[in-house]
Amino acid sequence: MSVSSTPRSISPRLFELPPLGLYIHLPWCVRKCPYCDFNSHAINPDGELPESGYVDALKRDLESSLPLIWGRPVTSVFFGGGTPSLFSAASIDAILSHARMLLPLAPGVEITLEANPGTLEAQKFTDFHSAGINRLSIGIQSFNSRHLQALGRIHDGDQAARAVELALRQFSNINLDLMYALPDQTSDEALQDIETACRWGVPHISAYHLTIEPNTPFYRQPPKLPDEDTSADMQIMIERVLAEKGYRHYETSAFAQPGKTCMHNMNYWQYGDYLGIGAGAHSKISFREKIIRQMRHKHPRQYQEQAALANASLEDLLSTAQETGPQDRVFEFMMNALRLTEGFDPRLFHLRTGLPVASIQHLLTEARDRGLIEWQHSCIRPTSDGRRFLNDLLEIFLPKPEKAAD
Repeated sequence: MSVSSTPRSISPRLFELPPLGLYIHLPWCVRKCPYCDFNSHAINPDGELPESGYVDALKRDLESSLPLIWGRPVTSVFFGGGTPSLFSAASIDAILSHARMLLPLAPGVEITLEANPGTLEAQKFTDFHSAGINRLSIGIQSFNSRHLQALGRIHDGDQAARAVELALRQFSNINLDLMYALPDQTSDEALQDIETACRWGVPHISAYHLTIEPNTPFYRQPPKLPDEDTSADMQIMIERVLAEKGYRHYETSAFAQPGKTCMHNMNYWQYGDYLGIGAGAHSKISFREKIIRQMRHKHPRQYQEQAALANASLEDLLSTAQETGPQDRVFEFMMNALRLTEGFDPRLFHLRTGLPVASIQHLLTEARDRGLIEWQHSCIRPTSDGRRFLNDLLEIFLPKPEKAAD
């Protein structure tokens, strides 16, 4: 029988549990964008949201999940979607009040709400802030009305700019989401977008390369996109401009002023834990002897119906639940941590996976020999080639099929 060189046989016991974030999925949008493959759903033509019923389902979900995370402080809360800003501030307040009642929120907890310019007005910013939101992530995508129309967004460039101006009256911690390599976008237009975002001095900017995902209208009818060389030049230009403006490029698509990294997302990238509640939400929960992953039912109607059952349990809300084995821990950790431009301390790998770094030494050596990582005693980080060819780097850490017995 052949002996596997993978770390499958090593006990993956954790010596301490990682930080815990809370993710709350609000899955509705005014309409579905043609590039989006997230679990989001267009609201009914009458514009009605089942807010009350969905908030009740979230409360039941959180209550049912308590045994998994009992006593653990929550370091960040993130309302994602969909378009969470479609919900009223009263609903956001009700959800947060229930969370505070059931969970110990850490001092200074970061509480983020994703918002789209087409769903916001001045009073809503004020109300969200009063409800406890202290970080706003605005889905700008572009300040160019022509590109916004091509992306299927419901706002134009003027509304995008107005949303930033209104947000700054209430929030100091703001992220702007931008996209580049858009249909028929030129390098000068991408530069104008990033310079416009910098003009407001917001502490955090995310810049994503538009990718065509399966099961989207853009996949079925691809638009004309910039070629690879032009897209690469746009990325280099964006990184240069943001560096000149004082933003640190700390993750593949994330740029922050000093001290303004996104705590919630950093927890993901450092292979921390998160409880995800809401339709289609994912969870990763660690215990001393195991790590489990869960996904809630994706369709909001089914999720709400399951939550409304008289004796609904957590199992009724779950679509999938599984334990994460040692090989999967390796890949999952690297898939996240290698997005960090400054890398990670090898000790973090051991803390989060329960596996010694020596168990993947052969994989790290291969990645280093291919020029995709730098590996020093206190830091493993991707090289510029490793960041550019991240999929090639991650492929090294993919679980290998076990060899059959001889």
